[in-house]
Amino acid sequence: MKDSISILVVDDDQAHRTMLKTLLGGWGYTIFESDDGFTAIEQVKKSPFDLVLMDIRMLKVSGIEALEQIKFYNPTIPVIIMTAYSSVETAIDALKKGAYDYLTKPLDFDKLKVTMEKAMEHTRLKEENRVLKESLDRQFDQQNIIGRSAVMQALLETVEQVAPSEATVLISGDSGTGKELVAGAIHYNSARRDGPFVKINCAAITETLLESELFGHEKGAFTGADRRKEGRFVQAHKGSLFLDEVSEMPVSMQVKLLRVLQEREVTRVGGDQSIPVDVRIIAATNKNLIKLIAQGTLREDLYYRLNVVTIDIPPLNKRNEDIPLLAQHFLGMFSKKNRKKIKGYSPAAMDCLIKYSWPGNVRELMNLVERAVVLARSDYIDDMDLPAIQLQTDSPHGNLTNTPNQPDSADNSSIPLNQVERETILKTLESAGGNKSETARRLGITRKTLHKKLKKYGVMP
Repeated sequence: MKDSISILVVDDDQAHRTMLKTLLGGWGYTIFESDDGFTAIEQVKKSPFDLVLMDIRMLKVSGIEALEQIKFYNPTIPVIIMTAYSSVETAIDALKKGAYDYLTKPLDFDKLKVTMEKAMEHTRLKEENRVLKESLDRQFDQQNIIGRSAVMQALLETVEQVAPSEATVLISGDSGTGKELVAGAIHYNSARRDGPFVKINCAAITETLLESELFGHEKGAFTGADRRKEGRFVQAHKGSLFLDEVSEMPVSMQVKLLRVLQEREVTRVGGDQSIPVDVRIIAATNKNLIKLIAQGTLREDLYYRLNVVTIDIPPLNKRNEDIPLLAQHFLGMFSKKNRKKIKGYSPAAMDCLIKYSWPGNVRELMNLVERAVVLARSDYIDDMDLPAIQLQTDSPHGNLTNTPNQPDSADNSSIPLNQVERETILKTLESAGGNKSETARRLGITRKTLHKKLKKYGVMP
């Protein structure tokens, strides 16, 4: 509302101040007055004005001196200078010292109104950007990478070391482990933090569109290209570009990406002009890139270009001690979001969370906690609020009921349970290459339990 906008008019000419007070008051603004620069400075110290309209020539303290002091106490206040034609050079000096704009006397009222509105809009946008940036800083702060396990502490130390550098970073980890969060933490803790953090999922865009998305296109480059478009590389200039699922990029695009990484310039689709780009690359994958190189679906030279520093994010079932911390963090977040007062988890519920194998990793935990918060009927999340995992963790055979190696229930309805369990264990052991620790992990049981079952079924003495 305009009536909430306060403007300080500073002029030692009382008639001019009265005229401006009447004019601006008629436009709906709340007006405060000052007859010299010194008083204006004192008023700014006490009140957060939305705008200062100030004459440049005053007897006691000049507009230039007052401008410098006002900007010192409150850098965000837009100051518009009023000046006579003879002092335009002084007004230009005021611009260099932080004034938003200057207007010459006698004032053009239409221009005054437009300039004031633009000044306050500019300040509003700057404030919104500041708030947004602070929000992003908090979102991608290292403190949001939650974990007290040894592997997570080591990961945080690596992020802290890598972030200030210009090194290309390759983040590997299963889906849902938080690769984007780590990428954001690297960017927002780097010297590029004030630049853009641009993201693109290489698996979500078709090959024909991926080149345009990355490098941009000229008008008429293809059907539907009705205007020029800047690609993600140009958008990320002076910042960081996050290439998520980079292993899904077609080989033909990998060649073009490699050229850009080597030459640090892009060419729009349909264009011939090379555009220099200053971008830090952070890539992520959930695949084994060495295997992809052997299969011929990933260029070896691109791999080495991306793999300057590698950060491996462990799956959630490799850091069970972090589950209570994460669960409590998400509980607080979603309780606030849904305006509910959930105090915590019952012991049975926490036991379920810790025992579950979490194939969807941290993302699955986050989604499950949000659902539990929404549906919770008491002050605590109970195991009955976790139906998606309760049956699996309550099973006498650990997580065997949820393994991908288990025969389809439609085919084994008449097979004894012991036989189903034996076949499941043997198939999992085979797929794990005989590695018992990996087999136990995939089955969601302890290595000790696996040994007992292997003895039971005569697989080992």
